[in-house]
Amino acid sequence: MKILVCVKRVIDYNVRVQINRQGDGVITDGVKMSVNPFDEIAVEEALQIRDRGDADEIVAVSIGTSASQQQLRTALAMGADRAILVESDDEIQPLAAARVFHKLVEKEQPGLVFLGKQAIDDDSNQTGQMLAALWQRPQATSASSFELNGETARVTREVDAGLEIIDIDLPAVVTVDLRLNEPRFVKMPDIMKAKRKPLETIALSELGIDAPPALETKNYEPPPQRQAGIMVETVDELIAALRDRGVL
Repeated sequence: MKILVCVKRVIDYNVRVQINRQGDGVITDGVKMSVNPFDEIAVEEALQIRDRGDADEIVAVSIGTSASQQQLRTALAMGADRAILVESDDEIQPLAAARVFHKLVEKEQPGLVFLGKQAIDDDSNQTGQMLAALWQRPQATSASSFELNGETARVTREVDAGLEIIDIDLPAVVTVDLRLNEPRFVKMPDIMKAKRKPLETIALSELGIDAPPALETKNYEPPPQRQAGIMVETVDELIAALRDRGVL
């Protein structure tokens, strides 16, 4: 079985995001970029499935500028067999991304497609669901546990009411949550080996997809600064302070 894993280039989660002077975007020049953390977990899950002998090949795919090759090389260093970059300088929103991945699915014919449940830059949580709809295959989102059983898979999802367990037929789309696994540490020899693994580049225009942004962001602004808290001596003072603020 072949597994396709979707990877996105984002600002590293340890970096404090800053808005540019024009207020129409965030500063990325000189900023550390990394694999979206949820996507890194998706890569790790695919690797564990292959390590158990239940998959033959793992293909990491991404959409973006040539700089996204860095994140694909990270996936290759983790253990993916090869990578595909759909190159575009334009903004790619969730539906356009789903259409691109659908084209790659038609080409590669995987038995499973893994994605992070969301990207930490836009938090859309839409691409996996849209891909499943375009592909007309089952989906399981926000997976915290995954068990492969031949032609089916059992997925545990964390929902508001507790845990939900669903069985899905393969091929299928699965988006993963934080508690699914702990991504492996990439060693220097693996990074060197990744440089020799195949990385195919495809222009977005070659896929025949027209991907203009469906949504336009007019401006960005930082969240308001948090106000300093106050110390109270007794429960009565706490209740009085909450009443003054209109909480009670």
